[in-house]
Amino acid sequence: MASPAPTSAPTTAERIRSACARSGGAMLAVEGLDPTTTPVHHLLDDGSFAITVPCDGSLVATVVSAGNAGVQAVLEMTDYAPLPLREPVRSLVWIQGRLRDVPIGEVPALLDLIASTEPNPALLQVNSGSSQGEGDTRLALMRLEIESVVVADATGAESVALSALLGARPDPFCGMESCWLQHMESAHRDVVDRLAARLPASLRRGRVRPLGLDRYGVQLRVEGADGDHDVRLPFAHPVDDVTGLSQAIRVLMGCPFLNGLRARGA
Repeated sequence: MASPAPTSAPTTAERIRSACARSGGAMLAVEGLDPTTTPVHHLLDDGSFAITVPCDGSLVATVVSAGNAGVQAVLEMTDYAPLPLREPVRSLVWIQGRLRDVPIGEVPALLDLIASTEPNPALLQVNSGSSQGEGDTRLALMRLEIESVVVADATGAESVALSALLGARPDPFCGMESCWLQHMESAHRDVVDRLAARLPASLRRGRVRPLGLDRYGVQLRVEGADGDHDVRLPFAHPVDDVTGLSQAIRVLMGCPFLNGLRARGA
């Protein structure tokens, strides 16, 4: 029996989890109110999002007055490319559900739970106005009970089941991706050029830019006269650490000196 083909790209659920981990801010929309920024948006194991919103807005009063019924809300997260591309948005994620206030007695434990895996400095602003400096904004902690999740990118839109989202994990390199791609663009243009040499001849006439990097491969954006084209160059196998990632990129570049091999005379 033939072996299954190796996975060449992250699942939609994995892409959403990575987008959640990368997104420094998101917007929360409730009908009849202005969109509100959410400095923290953390997916919990129970299938809800812990969200922080400014205390001084009308959203908090609306949600608190709704009580256990909560209010319908949509959380929108935008995944931006690390480089100043012609079209910087890589994907949009919409999470629809019912927003409820977190009872004050449950706030400390929930903050500790979030901080154990995501030590976001904004957590210090939740219900702690007395220790804040001038200009800081007090934040309220809320839960968004998920009803649907949809992601949209250049290939179209797709919905994702909550069970798939909970079973997925962010890409192991998503926290370092921005720095690596920026460094590749500014200091290692030769790497980009060698990767670009693997593209179809029709795409090489455009400007090739690094777009994405994950355990499954590298994405390039070709900014051409006829529009933008995104191309994925998959690794032979998914990688899990920096050593494996470095080797996989060298393979894509066509470097012959791998696995301990040395140039003759070295």
